[in-house]
Amino acid sequence: MPILDWHEAIALLRPHVFRITTPDGFGTGFLVSVSKTTPLCAVATAAHVIDHAHFWEEPIRLYHPESETSVLLRPPDRAIRVNTELDTASIVFERGDIPIPDAVLPLVAKDKYLKAGVEIGWLGFPAIPRAGLCFFSGRISTYLEDGAFYLVDGVAINGVSGGPAFRQGIDTAQLMGVVSAYIPNRATGDSLPGVALVRDVAEFHDLADRFRNLDEAQAAQSPVPETPPPDTQHESPPSSTV
Repeated sequence: MPILDWHEAIALLRPHVFRITTPDGFGTGFLVSVSKTTPLCAVATAAHVIDHAHFWEEPIRLYHPESETSVLLRPPDRAIRVNTELDTASIVFERGDIPIPDAVLPLVAKDKYLKAGVEIGWLGFPAIPRAGLCFFSGRISTYLEDGAFYLVDGVAINGVSGGPAFRQGIDTAQLMGVVSAYIPNRATGDSLPGVALVRDVAEFHDLADRFRNLDEAQAAQSPVPETPPPDTQHESPPSSTV
């Protein structure tokens, strides 16, 4: 059987994608876990998209473009898990009236990774006025096990941090990473193509099902750090982040 065309894979992804907005920045997130027994769900993103809001206990708005609905999550409404070393994060919350899918798209297995040369795509909201959800693609250059991330030969646009990276499959699209950063090529001082940095999704498997309720998820959330994150907008941390 043939694999999905890109436009078919994008159509499958759209109901799973959110635009994340905080008081001082924005990014992208995507559904990675839906509990089978509770109202909980989990949205993955890049840590730098929400770490400032987590530190200052600020509200986070999730906009679901497929249904044109949104939810405002204040600290009592959510549980945040942040891994600043890997630049990954998740937001666990009760899905309420947002018409998200009942199940998530498949994630690459925890002990597997994609090989160099495989073409992948990613979605996000670029920092361009009136731009909606956009699609980008590139080929995997390598996977670095020490750090659990991919380097991808492709164009990364400011605004897509936290977006889902995926590959085409038969009748589905497989989630394989979180868009984290863009590393420019400064070897000659000219403007040359760089590589995108995509973080592994291994930590997100069955995340919502680990908790019986939101209180339990909050008890396990990442503690607020003692020092604040860099004083920059989430969308533009120093030079390389997408």
